[in-house]
Amino acid sequence: MENKRREPLFHIVKRDTLPAWQSVGIRIIAILIALVVCAILTTALTGDNPFDVYYTMFQGAFGTERKTWFTLRDLSILLLISLALTPAFKMCFWNIGGEGQVLAGALAAAACMICLEDKIPDPVIVLLMIVTSIFAGAFWAFIPAICKAVWNTNETLSTLMMNYIATQLVAFFIIKWEVPKGSGKIGMICQDSHVGWLVDPMGNKFLLSIIVAAVITVIMYIYLKYTKHGYEIAVLGGSVQTARYAGIKVGKVIVRTVCLSGALCGVVGLLLVGSVNHTLTTTIVGGQGFTAVMVSWLAQFNPFVMVLTSLLIIFLDRGASAIATSFGVNESFSDMITGIILFFIIGCEFFIRYKVIFKKNSAEATVNTAKAEAKENSTEKIKDKATANEEKEDEE
Repeated sequence: MENKRREPLFHIVKRDTLPAWQSVGIRIIAILIALVVCAILTTALTGDNPFDVYYTMFQGAFGTERKTWFTLRDLSILLLISLALTPAFKMCFWNIGGEGQVLAGALAAAACMICLEDKIPDPVIVLLMIVTSIFAGAFWAFIPAICKAVWNTNETLSTLMMNYIATQLVAFFIIKWEVPKGSGKIGMICQDSHVGWLVDPMGNKFLLSIIVAAVITVIMYIYLKYTKHGYEIAVLGGSVQTARYAGIKVGKVIVRTVCLSGALCGVVGLLLVGSVNHTLTTTIVGGQGFTAVMVSWLAQFNPFVMVLTSLLIIFLDRGASAIATSFGVNESFSDMITGIILFFIIGCEFFIRYKVIFKKNSAEATVNTAKAEAKENSTEKIKDKATANEEKEDEE
């Protein structure tokens, strides 16, 4: 007795590229489903009105002018780190070292402010802060980049380890520069002289980072889409063999692109020390170097889409804090809501890239294919028969 092969209940097939409106529609549906699930859980666990919870989330991010500026500040910093990591990610170099590269840039800026105060003019200090921050971030990325290009090391591990080194390096200098001694912190750098403090457009210390983020977003889009370097990054991300066949120097592109990512992270460190916080701590980045990985991936490496994904992440983060404060629940509940929403948003990417075909549809497709093949075979037989008759008539 022959064993009959059992057909699976469903199978997964890769989709063709969906139109933009369908991709957006799937994401919107995912967010709506996530909100419904969160509403049910909120009612079941706390008894609170879910609409009040959502309104509180909005108020936490945009409730007042001050809260709005804080949200835009956090958005600009997260967006800048995401933009910095994007060229490396698009090249399939998984740079997880954004946190360390930002810290390296921040340390360089702080060193210029602390060590050069009252020694050289303020404009020269600012210029040195810009140059050293960019160089420090690029150098911190150069080390894993050259290891990857020359020895093909695992960039995920090497960039991750560089984060820990940068954190401990910053901790060392904080103890060295702490004021007062024994406090374990630097405090406000150059608080009286304001040496090295970057300009505040319109008197708003958050506006500079927002302007820089907007400018770099446009530049990064043009760089990736319309330049030769952007083309090389895309080819290398598609296939290393294809890149080599096309005459692209793979090692050179890897080092150049990853150093660019590090340099932009250094700019973020400069902004954090010279404009936003005016101090240096080991937690000044706040984990955004890792969050930026998700932002860049969700946006499919599109700089303009990253504005929206960054806004979503910051909105959820600030909204979660507002929920915990207003409703007297612990941070775990608010983080759970954030996690559910992000889970649905990330999960919907599966349905954008793939489709599920169930057994019935699969059977129908098989039958239709069989009918088409039978029809084609029948047509070929008729043609063959007609040809044979013609040859017979010619012979007669």
